[in-house]
Amino acid sequence: MPAPTWVVGSGGLLGSWVTRELHRRDVPVATSVVPWEEPEQARNVLLADADRFVRATGGGPWRVAWCAGAGVNGTTAEAFAAENALLRDVLDGLAHAAGGSAEHGTVFHASSAGGVYAAAPGAPHSEHSPTAPLGLYGHAKLAAEAVVTDFAGATGATAVIGRFANLYGPGQNLAKPQGLISHLCRGYLTGAPVSIYVSMDTLRDYLYISDAAEMVADALARAEAESGGVSTKIFASGRSVTIGAILGACRTVFRRRPNVVLASSPLASVQGRDLRLRSLVWTELDRRSHRPLPAGIAATLEATRRTMGHSARPSVRSPERA
Repeated sequence: MPAPTWVVGSGGLLGSWVTRELHRRDVPVATSVVPWEEPEQARNVLLADADRFVRATGGGPWRVAWCAGAGVNGTTAEAFAAENALLRDVLDGLAHAAGGSAEHGTVFHASSAGGVYAAAPGAPHSEHSPTAPLGLYGHAKLAAEAVVTDFAGATGATAVIGRFANLYGPGQNLAKPQGLISHLCRGYLTGAPVSIYVSMDTLRDYLYISDAAEMVADALARAEAESGGVSTKIFASGRSVTIGAILGACRTVFRRRPNVVLASSPLASVQGRDLRLRSLVWTELDRRSHRPLPAGIAATLEATRRTMGHSARPSVRSPERA
């Protein structure tokens, strides 16, 4: 039987789908109800749950999928530092519960390919490409990766750093200023314009969330079987599209032109123009049929409609007026 897995951030986009996929594979899964808006309470809950989780394994193998993190481009350095300090504290709590050694543990940490390769030259970027963040977000992701790497080196744990392409699909937090496809779907349903502040020829790799969750589950199994050391892998579809192509795919699904406004923002300076991705690590995880972009947009639209309480498609306006 696969080792019990604690999913931290199970209420978020990636964490909820990873939890669902692990349940589908009959993996014992633990989750936590965390008051993220209260940092000290969140820390106490996670430390208590970390201790309980490891002790329940009775000295056997265990796995943690860290899918938490509220920081986005524009988040302050202090907030990022607090997130990474919490990560460090919880990892230390896991090691303490395991008697100081985490050699039976496997830790998966969700990082951001877009954040760490934003200014890197020579796309498509692979795990062997130099990292080159443009803003605090990317630097914070690299700092978090270092926390996990140091933990594995000090405790003997196995670690996987997952650098993710742009994730999209049902469950995106629309309160966050990220997730272009979900915001385009909401704009379609409400009639509100969506601001875009990057060039239409900006290249991104979009990975549908259920595909991402399956890849995470496969990565956990692969890491647990090999054990020891730190592996870094890019999680992407391997197919990059321009922002203009995304709008075209949305027009096909919506049957009208997306309501977008080209705007300016200081955050544009921390967005890389060419973020094509190509994984060279554990490539067998990439050999799958990824959901096509129009099908993923359609699924995201239906989920957004249900979330917002829309039962019927809005009336279609002509493309010339949209």
